Amino acid sequence: MKCLSVSQPFADLIISGKKTIELRRWNTNFRGEFLIHSPLKIRIEDAKRLKIKKKFVTGAIIGKAQLYDVKKYDSIKEIKSDERFHFASKKFQNKTFGFMLKNAKPLRIPIPWKGQLGFFEIDIPKTKIKNKKIVSEIIDEEYRYQWIGHH
Repeated sequence: MKCLSVSQPFADLIISGKKTIELRRWNTNFRGEFLIHSPLKIRIEDAKRLKIKKKFVTGAIIGKAQLYDVKKYDSIKEIKSDERFHFASKKFQNKTFGFMLKNAKPLRIPIPWKGQLGFFEIDIPKTKIKNKKIVSEIIDEEYRYQWIGHH
């Protein structure tokens, strides 16, 4: 499955459904569900600016979302008009692509993981984790909780 690293506090804003546009300098043809990875680095100034005071989970996969479209921005004015969807500070508004997100959900149990740049492929059951049964059970439990337990 594909995964994308998003710095905190933005990763939490995505999985809570508040952030529905992720700004990037690069485009992608990918569409579909992907995992949200929270890297070790926290953007403390952005957390203060957005008045978010909490302990962030980092170094782990914390949720998932669906990328359904990419919006190309041609001006700063367009980017600013969507600020309530991407929450980017002024210094990060020079990005020209907005990944349009929906159906975001947090994982109840974060999965420790090392991030990479761009979209990267992961296959959790085939990792070098000593007890693969535990990982498999976590994924099964998460599936039951998110898809079966809510209907």
